[in-house]
Amino acid sequence: MSVTVGLWSHAFIPGKPESVIPIADLRITNASLGDVLVDEKGRTVLKMTFERISIDEDDGNDEEGEEMKEKGASSAFVCSLVAGKTEQTVLDITLLEETEYIFEVVGKNTVYMIGNYIDQNANQPPYGESDIGSDDEGAYDLQEVSSDVEMHPDDLDGMESDASGIEDVAEGAAKTKKRARESDVAEGKPASNVEKKNKKQKVEVARQNKEEKTEKTEKAGKKDKKDKKDQAEKAEATVKELPGGLKIKDAKVGNGVGAKKGQKIEMRYIGKLADGKVFDSNTKGAPFKFRLGDGEVIRGWDEGLVGIKVGGERLLTIPPAMGYGKKGSGPIPGNATLTFEVKCVGVK
Repeated sequence: MSVTVGLWSHAFIPGKPESVIPIADLRITNASLGDVLVDEKGRTVLKMTFERISIDEDDGNDEEGEEMKEKGASSAFVCSLVAGKTEQTVLDITLLEETEYIFEVVGKNTVYMIGNYIDQNANQPPYGESDIGSDDEGAYDLQEVSSDVEMHPDDLDGMESDASGIEDVAEGAAKTKKRARESDVAEGKPASNVEKKNKKQKVEVARQNKEEKTEKTEKAGKKDKKDKKDQAEKAEATVKELPGGLKIKDAKVGNGVGAKKGQKIEMRYIGKLADGKVFDSNTKGAPFKFRLGDGEVIRGWDEGLVGIKVGGERLLTIPPAMGYGKKGSGPIPGNATLTFEVKCVGVK
């Protein structure tokens, strides 16, 4: 199972082959033409070149039994886009970490690609965990009991009289023990030291339980007050609306100087659709980095994150025109209003 850890996007310009070396495994999900077209009728093709590898089996002397060998370069055509007909396409291509890929646009229009970094090892059980307990099956098989304990049916003769004798002895012992306890009570003998110790331990345990319960109740009360205070502070945060319909709400201001266009910022975020469904997030691992105002992200981010400070938290409500427009992208439908809960963790 793979988990998304960060957004990625890039614009590939005609006549300018570019090298892409992902810092982590990268899944490309969409390719599209931009809002400005140089050739409004022609076809634009995106070509990808990469090193081809193959798996060859050896003669069996190697314990691994396989060897990766380079076999030169291979080329593939990722997509073909035609203005007015097919201006975008959904992709599912995974580029491997620290592997070089060369992209080249054949045609006159710029091709824009978007995707996300992924962690392909998430939620996998540790090696060998599924084998735990397999050797214990059948460990107590009664068929392995020694034949020495088996008895012949003829040996059972006379067992009834012996058993009755044992029962008589057990019954007599039980009656004797019961009479002794009754006599002790009648004589008013004091409780033994063991009974006193047990009673004292029970009292101490009850006292400790009461103290722990009181402490938990106090902690829960303090946490509830803090949560209510935080909610009140967030509710007091004002919503600022920019031209174009972009809404900004500062939940936490942060520290230092606000980010300016041209600076590189590092972000955590959770992206949601209008119905609350999460379509992308970055909450752990490497933060998402990009240069503010350079068109590396959607317009709602480029304009909505100006002025954010380190430690600052914002809620961005982005209209379709400043997000992914009428056509959408991947899991994002067309004309979708998006909300992003963002937190700035670095400004450079």
